[in-house]
Formats: sequence, structure tokens, C-alpha cells
Amino acid sequence: MSLEWLSSPCVQPDPASADAARAHQLQLTKPPGSLGILEAAAIQLASLQRSEQPTVDRVWISVFAADHGVAAEGVSAFPQVVTGEMVRNFATGGAAISVLARSLDAKLDVVNLGTVNDPGEIAGVRRAIIAPSTANFCLEPAMSNAQLEAALAAGADSVREAHNAGAQLFIGGEMGIANTTSAAALASALLDEPPSTLAGAGTGLNAAGIKHKVTVLERALAQHAAATTALEQLRCLGGFEIAALVGAYVAAAQAGIPVLVDGFISTTAALTAVMIQPDVRPWLLFSHRSKEHGHAKLLLTLQAEPLIDLGLRLGEASGAAIAVPLLRLACALHNGMATFEQAGVSNVD
Repeated sequence: MSLEWLSSPCVQPDPASADAARAHQLQLTKPPGSLGILEAAAIQLASLQRSEQPTVDRVWISVFAADHGVAAEGVSAFPQVVTGEMVRNFATGGAAISVLARSLDAKLDVVNLGTVNDPGEIAGVRRAIIAPSTANFCLEPAMSNAQLEAALAAGADSVREAHNAGAQLFIGGEMGIANTTSAAALASALLDEPPSTLAGAGTGLNAAGIKHKVTVLERALAQHAAATTALEQLRCLGGFEIAALVGAYVAAAQAGIPVLVDGFISTTAALTAVMIQPDVRPWLLFSHRSKEHGHAKLLLTLQAEPLIDLGLRLGEASGAAIAVPLLRLACALHNGMATFEQAGVSNVD
């Protein structure tokens, strides 16, 4: 499989639907702009869905799980076996995202891309095993070209299933011990920023652990200084699950499915996708501002205004799932409020 599909055109948002939705907002019985980000979200969804009455009733959540070779450098507070154990927890309904998906009546798609603690065949988990983990990127590239292609394709496969199911919103999540280290390395390379500005506590590192993590990141960035394109930086510093998210975001824009982006790791994948295929950007909505240290810088770079800020840093797509009711309410307000004329309320002159 080649990577030519990444440059295939994305569906273009409909400016006429956006204009109609914007004009409709001005006629609703409220001061203009008084619903803040909810108004902007409804207008963006109207443009993406080519409808003056957008809806996000059918939500698809894909969680990609994979392990990281850099875990050998002691950059996580949790042991690496947790990744495989959490795959089982997702499938059996005990994880946060499992509870949230049930509450939202959303489809939960769990994809195992490779874990050192392989849980084997599990009902409700799609096995798309690439390798037990990426390589330790302090020593060599995280992925081979073939592995990168497979991970990107796994993300596109989930979007294809979401499209076939009639999904109106795609959410991507991730699970992988040490993946905040991978995301911080990739973000540092993409932004040309020192890792100290992007590395955070991850699963709960203390100050000494974060300092060690920065040292590991500095080694990795020096090792792969020759990687200058987003795709090559993803290959050298990313993870299977991060690459799957990149592939999913590109494929969603190509299929015309709006995306609700989760936290730090997912936003790193979103930035990578936008740098590979700029027309992905209009298809992205942003759910929350993570407590993870580098997330605010990524959001600023993407000129993204998230819906909520609750101090979340769990991952798994949990922050995005928590924000779905707000998107649904944004649509309900947009579609259901009376206009000034309908309500017989005086408008501003």
C-alpha cells in the first residue's frame, strides 16, 4: 500500500450552508453571539453537513491501542502491560470511554495495533496488529515505512466503517503507555519547539520524572534531526495509534465526516494531519483543553477554541465524548429556538 491516498482531495465545506446558518443565528431570540462557542460550532457543523439544521445523533468513537518502545526509557508512571489490559477493559465495558459511549448511544470501535501484553482475540476488538510495539525512538525510527503505512491505513479503515454506518461525527481516541512521550516528541519536531515546553506529567510523573522525560525527548529529537517533513517525523517519533489517528482524520475529511478532537495526543495527531493535508483543518472541532502541559500550545497553533476546560488528561477519547452533549445542545438550540418574528419579540434596530 502506498501513501498517495493521503493527498487525495478532501470534501469542501459548503459556504452557503454556513452563511444560512449564520443568518439564522442572528434571527434567534437572543443577543447575537450570546451562546458563544456553541453558535460557532452549529455554524461549522451546518457547513460541513451541508444542512441548515445540523445534527450529531450518530457518533462513532474509535480507540486505537498500541505500545511504544520508548517505554524502556522509564518515561511512564505505569507499567507497559497496562496497554493490553486496558484493551480488554475497553471491550468489557469498564473503561471511562466505554461508559461514556454507552451513555451517548455511540458506537465504540476498539482497534488493537500491537501490545507487548497481547490480550488475544476479544469480542468487540478489531485486531490490526502491526508489531508488539514501536521501536525505541531514542535509538532508531519508531516505525518502518511499511509499519507507518499500516497504521495510517488502520485509521482510514475505521473511518470507512463509520461512514458505512452513517456516522455524523467521528471521534478518535488512543491508549498506549508512554504515548504522551511520543506525542511530545512529535509535537516538538512539528513546532520546532524545545521539549520542555511540551512535555507534561502524562500518567502522573512527578517533577523528577518530567525532567527525565525531557532528557529522553532531547535525545530522540537529536537522533532524528534529519526528519524534516511531518510524515517522516511521524514515522520516526510517533506511535502506531498516533499514526492511526492521523490516517483517520485525513480519511474523515475525505469522506465528509466532521471530527471532534480529544486531548493532547489526539491534537498532536490532528496537527500532523493538517500539516500533511491542510484541507483537513475545516473538518476539525476541538472538545477540550487538556491539563497536559503542551496542549495549549497545540491548540493555539491550530487556532482552535475548545468547548470545555475541565482539567482532563485521561485520553481514550474521554474528553471528546464528554463534550458531545454540548455539540448536541448546540444543534438543538440552533434548530429549535424561535426567531424574533416567530415569537413576536422585538429585535435590535
